[in-house]
Amino acid sequence: MLRGRIRNVVNLLDMITERSAENFIGINRHFCGWYSTGSSHVELPIKRKKSERKPLVTSVNELKREARLRRKEKQMVQENTLRPPENGLLVKGLVPVAHEVYAARAKLNACVSRIVKSIAIFSCSLCGEVHVGDPPHRIRTCDVAGSLKNKEHTWERGGVEHILPLVESFHLYDRVGRAVSHNEQLQVDQIPAIVELCVQAGFDIPEYPTRRRTFPIYSLAGKVIDFERRFPKEDTPGKDINTYGFWDKKKKSSEENKFFDLHSDDVQAIAVQGMEAWERMRSGASKLMKKYAVQTCGYCSEMQVGPKGHKVRNCQAFKHQMRDGQHAWQEATVDDLIPPVYVWHVRDRHSGEPLVNGLKRYYGMLPAVVELFAQAGAYVGDHYAGVMREDVAVPELDELKWVV
Repeated sequence: MLRGRIRNVVNLLDMITERSAENFIGINRHFCGWYSTGSSHVELPIKRKKSERKPLVTSVNELKREARLRRKEKQMVQENTLRPPENGLLVKGLVPVAHEVYAARAKLNACVSRIVKSIAIFSCSLCGEVHVGDPPHRIRTCDVAGSLKNKEHTWERGGVEHILPLVESFHLYDRVGRAVSHNEQLQVDQIPAIVELCVQAGFDIPEYPTRRRTFPIYSLAGKVIDFERRFPKEDTPGKDINTYGFWDKKKKSSEENKFFDLHSDDVQAIAVQGMEAWERMRSGASKLMKKYAVQTCGYCSEMQVGPKGHKVRNCQAFKHQMRDGQHAWQEATVDDLIPPVYVWHVRDRHSGEPLVNGLKRYYGMLPAVVELFAQAGAYVGDHYAGVMREDVAVPELDELKWVV
């Protein structure tokens, strides 16, 4: 009898504890709901340390397995069938994509050049951080040599080059030929890497000729054999290549924008066009990079469009002395080819209040180009919702101590 009463009392206490816990959890959920709608949390992008290597696209074990297979193929004297573009021929289905990416890049540059006249761009003169909109933020994240003690940024007016950084690559006349040597670094043009990718994928630029094969190359015991007939003398590789073209890159970039003269004064309409060009350029570049190899240095921003990296010893990144200045080449991603400069997202640029350091964990981030178009009135896609954090309500400074 006594044992039954004790069992009933224990069950009753368990029920009271469960209900109390449910009520407490419900209150907490409701309290947190004031500041979030319950969407999945996404970590904001952070700057990579100088001593940290870029993450590999292909795992180390997979790279070792592919290296072992190549060594076995070299030992066996047999012909290996190569597919485009490894055999020197173009992938016909990607030629229109190359034209689309080049046109999208030219339109993007024209739209950004027009909108920066209406929306201010700021850049820190010490650490290089970028902010879109006026006034610049007051988040204390400047932690470099020579920065202020309170880690506040030293702002100065920026331009298009701060939100669309130029990533260059050596132009290759023959993409399956030998790599650029160290002594040839001043004899070969350097052009934007995205333009070089379009050229190798089938877009023709008269200033930068490239070899278009009609017969494929072959691989025999690991050696490349080219049976194509020799080109006529008037089509030699070095005839039309301007060896000093990289000095006039500013002039050429201004000439590209002439194809898209924006006569409209509607900033929002231009921003919508620029956002479409940005997404079209990135998606097209992703399609091209699935077939056409692009290499990047694991420690610096050096790029080389082609099946292998160049041999120029100009790397100044982490432990470059151990590599004799050579780059640590690895497979590149779209973010390496078109680097998105992430900036703090400003929800209401007309408020006139800067972002403060105390509320930085409630702020979101966006690529600088997307943030520029968003402040001009363009719609931001749902794939940026995680880092944009529009669903998080930013409290006031006096409400910060009540936030859980």
